[in-house]
Amino acid sequence: MGIRSVFDGGELRREVEKSGIDPKFIPKIWKHILISAKDEDWDWEKQVPSLPSSAYSLLRSNFKTPLSSSIHSVFHSADNLTTKLLIQLHHNHGPFVEAVIMRYDTRLGKYAGQPRPGGLRATLCISSQVGCKMGCNFCATGSMGFKNNLSSGEIVEQLVHASTFSQIRNVVFMGMGEPLNNYSAVVEAVRIMTGLPFQLSSKRITISTVGIIHAINKLHDDLPGLNLAVSLHAPAQDIRCQIMPAARAFPLGKLMDSLQVYQRKSLQKIFIEYIMLDGVNDEEHHAHLLGKLLETFQVVVNLIPFNSIGTLSQFKPTSEQKVSNFQKILRGTYNIRTTVRKQMGQDISGACGQLLVNISDKSLGTAVPLTDIEDIVI
Repeated sequence: MGIRSVFDGGELRREVEKSGIDPKFIPKIWKHILISAKDEDWDWEKQVPSLPSSAYSLLRSNFKTPLSSSIHSVFHSADNLTTKLLIQLHHNHGPFVEAVIMRYDTRLGKYAGQPRPGGLRATLCISSQVGCKMGCNFCATGSMGFKNNLSSGEIVEQLVHASTFSQIRNVVFMGMGEPLNNYSAVVEAVRIMTGLPFQLSSKRITISTVGIIHAINKLHDDLPGLNLAVSLHAPAQDIRCQIMPAARAFPLGKLMDSLQVYQRKSLQKIFIEYIMLDGVNDEEHHAHLLGKLLETFQVVVNLIPFNSIGTLSQFKPTSEQKVSNFQKILRGTYNIRTTVRKQMGQDISGACGQLLVNISDKSLGTAVPLTDIEDIVI
């Protein structure tokens, strides 16, 4: 297939070594691209100085421009807390993916009962596939079907693009696609993000999955230290299958067994994502079923208000009162740490479950920054 992106680390390393070039120059190449990626007239010798001449020959022959993707459109939420990037792949000839920047204030969280230090920061929600084959009935991306996997470089380039808008501290693989269905590319992308020049902490990277059991079983060995989020969305297998057709391939009992093993190995809390659907999974008996399912785990349950996707869904959002009651049961009866996700980016279809390629524009506004689930446990 060849190198799609200069950030396709494995492919680039093989080409570099084949040409007799020391791989130590790769992080230097990436650093200069990160600094100068927006320059319109790209010249490898000018933008990336002091490389061996053979390196310039390799770079020029493989990459006319430093990035294989470009920003097609930018959508700003009215509250100025969310920015959605519509990114076109394959040098403006390929499909589109979406990445979402969410801005928070870490001081609004608490740690050990005390106010947290810190300040403003940004989380990037990244896509790992074009479309998605999981087909969750409440998710706009699932309505697209599956188009193709992104390469590791195409995943990392979303971080490069986003870094021109905000200083990104956290990355969550919660955009378009099922990350663990594109396992090798996601693992390589995370390794690049945690190395030079990005140097993101693995503790600030979260991979979300509907529950791909065989991939969960090897994830900690390949990427120790990162956060795992599981899109559970129901406390019983029959309800999961109703709203998440792919759940038939991943029985709830076997999924929970794999999570037990993962937690014993990682010694980390697991995020449980639970979208609230009126009359489907939000009643008191559902809360008790969920509490009993999770009471032996160390988890943080994130209750997610359902975001409308127009005519694509038959579901309705749960009332705030029912969400509050659900949270009280999990906290009070089962002592399970439970949060309610703040809704961000709904007006630009950038909220959870709303990522569906759409081309338009929105205006900026102002608002008070929010806190975020990552700040609760990190």
